[in-house]
Amino acid sequence: MLKHRGFPGRLPGTDYQFTVRRANPKGATEIIKRERYRDRRPPDRKADWVFMSALWHHFGDQPFERGNLDAGRLSWLFGREVLPYNKDDFDPTDYEALLVIDETAARASFPEAFDEAEPWEN
Repeated sequence: MLKHRGFPGRLPGTDYQFTVRRANPKGATEIIKRERYRDRRPPDRKADWVFMSALWHHFGDQPFERGNLDAGRLSWLFGREVLPYNKDDFDPTDYEALLVIDETAARASFPEAFDEAEPWEN
């Protein structure tokens, strides 16, 4: 499992996890598309945009390996802002699966995530 050095491990001051420490011996947790409803709590929405911001600042528009990124947090963005890089051979339970940010969808959903500031450092 690739560890993304320099990627924030969690949202500061919360238990919202962005990365996992070690690979699960039974295999990676499946990435699924989770529905984001309008009535989500503000801390949940903040965790989404800070995670999206970290993804953008770390990877930009380039494909990236899932590695140690948390499946639960990725699932909130998967299928909308984060897409499989190659849909034909994408395995949602593989630590080496390649993902890519759909910049158009991400900018529409999280315009503040593309600011120059890195919100996880505050």
